[in-house]
Amino acid sequence: MPLNAAALAYGWRRAQVIALRLCARDAAAEAACTQALARRPDDAWALATRSHLRAGRGDRQGAIADGQRLVASAPRPGAPAWFNLGFLLEAEGRPAEAEVALRAALALDPQLDRAWYGLALVLIRLGRHDEAVTALEENTRLQPMSPYGWYQLARLHAQRQAPQQAAEIIRRLKRFEPQVAARLERETGLMS
Repeated sequence: MPLNAAALAYGWRRAQVIALRLCARDAAAEAACTQALARRPDDAWALATRSHLRAGRGDRQGAIADGQRLVASAPRPGAPAWFNLGFLLEAEGRPAEAEVALRAALALDPQLDRAWYGLALVLIRLGRHDEAVTALEENTRLQPMSPYGWYQLARLHAQRQAPQQAAEIIRRLKRFEPQVAARLERETGLMS
């Protein structure tokens, strides 16, 4: 089946964006994405790429707008699209909206450990600590060697007057992240 001119132009535009990014010409890559979106307003790849580029230069509002367009227009946006939107919303101080996006990501991919961690941070911000503990437990189950989930979980246990659970996590962290364990000992006053 021969390619039509529109398909060739689209392929060229994507290759151009990739080449510009490889050459660290992000402003030009963003402009090329904008041109692609003028032709195909719901192009998931161009929206995701431009959102990433906008976030990289500090334009979180623009990145969020592209992320919202992406999840609204894609026939079935994937978990990464929802996660990225949730991450941006949380960073922008919009935890309720971030929770919705992160839960949508987890509905599509319950194994997405980053989404569990992001959800936990949002729930902490919202003061829903019991739910945050559950999310962090899932994150640490999926990513047992990452210190981030363990760190937040230990802090929550210490705040919730569960020092034995926090000390157990500190002992665990000493085996593979001694600096994080030492930081927790200083912050919580707990020694394992």
